Amino acid sequence: MSFLNWVPLFIVFHIFAASPHFSLTDSSKQLPTNFLDAANKAEVFDWMVRIRRKIHENPEWGYEEFETSKLIRAELDKLGIPYKHPVAVTGVIGFIGTGRPPFVAIRADMDALSMQEMVEWEHKSKVPGKMHACGHDAHVTMLLGAAKILKEHEKEIQGTVVLVFQPAEEGGGGAKKILDAGALENVTAIFGLHVAPNFPLGEVASRSGPFLAGSGFFEAIISGKGGHAAIPQHSIDPILATSNVILSLQHLVSREADPLDSQVVTVGKLQGGNAFNVIPDSVTIGGTFRAFSKQSFEQLRRRIEQVVTAQAAVLRCNATVNFLEEEKPFFPATINNGDLHEHFRTVAGNLLGINKVNDMQPSMGAEDFSFYQQVIPGYFFMLGMQNPSHEKLEQLHSPYFKINEDVLPYGAALHASLAVSYLLKHPQDVRSAEGKYHDEL
Repeated sequence: MSFLNWVPLFIVFHIFAASPHFSLTDSSKQLPTNFLDAANKAEVFDWMVRIRRKIHENPEWGYEEFETSKLIRAELDKLGIPYKHPVAVTGVIGFIGTGRPPFVAIRADMDALSMQEMVEWEHKSKVPGKMHACGHDAHVTMLLGAAKILKEHEKEIQGTVVLVFQPAEEGGGGAKKILDAGALENVTAIFGLHVAPNFPLGEVASRSGPFLAGSGFFEAIISGKGGHAAIPQHSIDPILATSNVILSLQHLVSREADPLDSQVVTVGKLQGGNAFNVIPDSVTIGGTFRAFSKQSFEQLRRRIEQVVTAQAAVLRCNATVNFLEEEKPFFPATINNGDLHEHFRTVAGNLLGINKVNDMQPSMGAEDFSFYQQVIPGYFFMLGMQNPSHEKLEQLHSPYFKINEDVLPYGAALHASLAVSYLLKHPQDVRSAEGKYHDEL
């Protein structure tokens, strides 16, 4: 997940206490079991822990999750769950239920980060320079946990739950490739979650409407003329020009954006020169830009290119700007469906207690789950995993990031409960869609 430090933005609403026993208050029907009890069974919990640790030991980058995909398919085979593979290179799409509408999807991302793990423990990453530092190993495990629970109650499922094991969330736009493959053609709602390291274990947070920002990346090469540092008049200094470029980029938000319209431009990459007394020929910079509205996002894109090229020209340099749309497609804003927000509050409140369901302010972070929300009503939420009696967990994308494995049953149970209760609430979809859908199984 492409964001950090959003946890302080949580606003907790302790409205009233509720029993953790699950019953569907807005439906005459009840779920067949308390899925949290099922996920907390020792044999299920231990099984999830083993899977999560195996995935953590073998992290893989986006569209290279071949071993992760193989593990997922092996577990689905053991559970007797049919699936499609490959989808979007390494993705796996599983099916539980009748194979008929309504269809609801639950999603997990599979890819790891380019990062060296610094946590010394028995199941540390075995691959140098790669690490599950964003919890995707836990996300996959929780979706498999939900699959295990749901398979045991498949006869009670009134429709089809679609399991989406998605590649390449970390900048690769794997969600878009899943959609382009037509894998979710008949799905009428989709749910996703993300672990939250600094939020209490067993609590959740989200909001209706804009939740996470749209994001894009850029890379610029500022070219001058290299030479000896002692005689700068014979050179054209790209380092000085780059300094002006970086400072000017900060003005796009501070002086051109409406203060009430949240936007971000950050330069996170700077490469140029390798000697104390040499002016280099060129400097490369790279960064990200983010906004909630499409208009503001496109304005930032235009102005980034204008500022980089114009400021470079002021100091006699040339500049090219690449927005890397092929490798890192622009992510739209994550906007949660209002009806699904109410569904989430009901389901999570009954499962966890309404005092454990929190509202969250929008964050400038980004998630490619937003691609699904452009074509399917979707809902994304955060799942806390910090145990106050244990050490403080590090933020996402830290080489010291850890998973509190006690979070696994919560994620599995929420996935299963959200999906099954959605199908219970939408039986009319079967009648209205009769003849429209083919049998996915």
